Amino acid sequence: MIEHAYAEVNGVKLHYAYCGKGPLIMFLHGFPEYWDMWKEQLREFGKDYLAVAPDMRGYNLSSKPQDVSQYKQRYLMEDIRLLAEHLGYKKFILAAHDWGGAVAWTFAMFYPQFLEQLIIVNAPHPVAFERELRNNAEQRKASSYMLLFRSKEAEKRLSDNNYVYLLKIAFGEIIKNGVLTDDDVKGYIRAWSQPGALTGGLNYYRAANVEALENHAEAIKQPALSDALPKITVPTLVIWGEKDTALLTGCVEGLEDYIADCTIRRIPDASHWIVREKPELINQLIRGFIK
Repeated sequence: MIEHAYAEVNGVKLHYAYCGKGPLIMFLHGFPEYWDMWKEQLREFGKDYLAVAPDMRGYNLSSKPQDVSQYKQRYLMEDIRLLAEHLGYKKFILAAHDWGGAVAWTFAMFYPQFLEQLIIVNAPHPVAFERELRNNAEQRKASSYMLLFRSKEAEKRLSDNNYVYLLKIAFGEIIKNGVLTDDDVKGYIRAWSQPGALTGGLNYYRAANVEALENHAEAIKQPALSDALPKITVPTLVIWGEKDTALLTGCVEGLEDYIADCTIRRIPDASHWIVREKPELINQLIRGFIK
């Protein structure tokens, strides 16, 4: 049974869903998801772990700071570290998707001592993503939606007519092919309708450095991130749905340069929403890796 609780950490209140007991495995969602995307993983790994999926700050039932600077990586990482500490763990397995993956990559760079293993699903390593935005015009085009999400008009455009545009651009294909049920869609609308939740999710984009999108000519004159970020030493599994239209397969190339122990599993017939599309496969791949 999936249960729910709250933790007051790092100046915010985080809602989290959990299942089971044992070693800790934590699952982080991205935009425009919430804890529910990991429900099948909570049920599976709750058999022999304490499986936890928080609503990240800004989302659904968690606190939603108004200041955009409160969505910088240093705060998001600390939320996760302190949530694990609140739960009584000094070391855990971290699995993450999309923006949750961005937080997890950074966490593994700067807090490796807290991690047993890292699992990333369709979330680019920051150095690889910067490289692709600098050098790959197709990736810049695929990422251009981020400029809308950073704009002042984003909330109105995405929420008009009961979030019809957000549902279309995020989940249109998996609604059409039946991956998402009517109840799933209602759950999203309910989560996005929590006061301040849509702005909270969008603030992840607003707090990010996307100069390679906004001013490419100037961005490529600056030193690359690879000069500043440490190599990841935590054993890492990367699962990548290759039909992702927002994050192209170039994001997976060269990861061995940034990760000491990296396993990559490419899934040719899955999209960005592979966790929703293929939950049993996700469970199988994670199980095989953490053994």
